[in-house]
Amino acid sequence: MSEPSAPGPASEPGDESETSVVTQPAAGATRKHTALPKAQTLIEALPWITRHQGKTVVIKFGGNAMVDAELKAAFAQDIVFLRHAGLRPVVVHGGGPQINAQLDKEGLVSEFRAGLRVTTPEAMDVVRMVLAGQVQRELVGLLNQHGPLAIGLTGEDAHTITATKHFPRIAGELVDIGRVGEITAIDTGAIETLLDDGRIPVVSSIARSADDDHVYNVNADTAAAALAAALGAETLMVLTDVEGLYEDWPHSDEVISRLTANELEKLLPELASGMVPKMEGCLYAVRNGVRTARVIDGRVQHSILLEIFTDEGIGTMVVDDDPRAATEPATAEPATERQKP
Repeated sequence: MSEPSAPGPASEPGDESETSVVTQPAAGATRKHTALPKAQTLIEALPWITRHQGKTVVIKFGGNAMVDAELKAAFAQDIVFLRHAGLRPVVVHGGGPQINAQLDKEGLVSEFRAGLRVTTPEAMDVVRMVLAGQVQRELVGLLNQHGPLAIGLTGEDAHTITATKHFPRIAGELVDIGRVGEITAIDTGAIETLLDDGRIPVVSSIARSADDDHVYNVNADTAAAALAAALGAETLMVLTDVEGLYEDWPHSDEVISRLTANELEKLLPELASGMVPKMEGCLYAVRNGVRTARVIDGRVQHSILLEIFTDEGIGTMVVDDDPRAATEPATAEPATERQKP
């Protein structure tokens, strides 16, 4: 048996070696957990998860989110979260920044007219290579870091998107802008099969030609809207490099949070050319059965989750003119200032 150790010297008041006393919570007291706000966030999301359960959501991926590594990773996380929350996400992508870079590398001129890329046969080869061989492959890889979920396809595959040559009207005249397509038909069979199998389709905005053996460059905003309507999607989401649709740009940076199809149609002639295909796509979608179309800031990490699963939402939401399309019974979801469907 060892000898008991001798007691140490008693500490004098004010002695720096004085032992600190840890105060325990009183009996019956509730400890404050630092993770509690996270639980509150999940509870806030619950009505929206319930509301969107089993619904198809088409997301157009574009802008700075396509070239910033952190934004790309956050986008992939958002899409996988949607899938595991019971939604059926479909991703449609363009590749503007990457196409511009490759065209510059090959000494080809990038030109836009009426918000659409002038696409020569040489430029079409670059577009096809970049979209299917670079952008799509990288995006599918990011999604599949979270499990074997994503499968890539182009509008050519399974006749998913068919188009004829598009002649935009500029200053009252029809203008030839090359191999740019106007969508004439959508076949959702391949996409629906993938969705039913629990997969995430990632669609490149290239269309087969209805007239010859060539392919067309199709605006990704337009393609996303057409697919959303054909799939009977609940929501179309368009990622941009702006906060949403501005009230009176450039005189004001106030974002319009919600507007009807008729209100949007009146604003179209005043919009910057780059916003026209996006907002025309939103207008087409809500007038062809899609419940809401949303333009959100892709520069904000997790903007998709913020828009779908929070009471405030972000960006601009477009709804049909029928008020019944923008509301649900009070028991279906919480009332919010934005009247978020």
